[in-house]
Amino acid sequence: MKSIILAAVLAATSGAAFAKADCAKHAKSEWMPEAEARSKIEAQGYKIQKFKVDGNCYEIYGTNKDGKRAEVYFDAKNLDVVKAEIGK
Repeated sequence: MKSIILAAVLAATSGAAFAKADCAKHAKSEWMPEAEARSKIEAQGYKIQKFKVDGNCYEIYGTNKDGKRAEVYFDAKNLDVVKAEIGK
């Protein structure tokens, strides 16, 4: 019984903890080149500590223009923000 309850709790909470952004799927040939994306993201005031591809998104870890911790997912074609988690 305890294992069933534990499994239910893990299933209910794991989605929130590991929820990814839902970026639109574009052909790789349509993606903004990574170097250009980094440059444009930094021009928006972000300081990038880690830049990676996550599914169909560009994802950064770093800080925003206010110095707050930021995890942001960008559309790989046009850099629209798809999801952002900004710390306090």
